[in-house]
Amino acid sequence: MSTTRQQETAETIHLTERTFDEALVAAPGLVMVDFWAEWCAPCRAIAPVLEQIAEASNGGVRLMKVNVDENHGLAVRYAIHSIPTILVFKDGAVVDRIVGAAPRAAIESVLSARA
Repeated sequence: MSTTRQQETAETIHLTERTFDEALVAAPGLVMVDFWAEWCAPCRAIAPVLEQIAEASNGGVRLMKVNVDENHGLAVRYAIHSIPTILVFKDGAVVDRIVGAAPRAAIESVLSARA
């Protein structure tokens, strides 16, 4: 994926260093930002779970993704030392951090506590 474009599906927005801040400001409610890499097996394992959570929320939780290999500056900015790391944003500010391929129930618990 090019680092200069933003791709979007119904539930997921792929962010770049250029689009990150604008996308977060424009997103209402809770946003999960998944910091991942293609070579990361736990990242690939948790991706469908995050998509299911976002879809089940009916717009209450947005899913955005940052490829750390293509957007190293964002990984540095948010002190991402291990992937997958999911940052939970509310009103543009980080309110929680989930490191590793956590179970769906644990992720949902964090989100409901921050809603």
